[in-house]
Amino acid sequence: MSDTYDDGLVQLDRTAITLHRYHFPSGTSKIIALGMIRGYKAQSLGWFTARFTFWGGTDPRHWLPLDVQRPLRSTLITLDIPGTRPSPAFTPARPDEFLALLDELLARFG
Repeated sequence: MSDTYDDGLVQLDRTAITLHRYHFPSGTSKIIALGMIRGYKAQSLGWFTARFTFWGGTDPRHWLPLDVQRPLRSTLITLDIPGTRPSPAFTPARPDEFLALLDELLARFG
């Protein structure tokens, strides 16, 4: 398995997750060090689970980067980062591949 994942909007490597087009209105990226992540929640992207939120958040608990392909995606991932509100959330294009690599990389941090 490769040590990197990149679908153009979400990038994961051995040190960090980069969420492109995260900040509003500048569209700059958010870089999250893997050591800062306490855990994550992966859930099916349903009709009421941010499917049609292209940028921002449907509630104050999480924030999503700009992604016009989100209605076609299947999985919403929300990161648990202590002291960060709202929590970063995103929809990777290949969720199974992303989650397998994320689990492997987070296990290295113990």
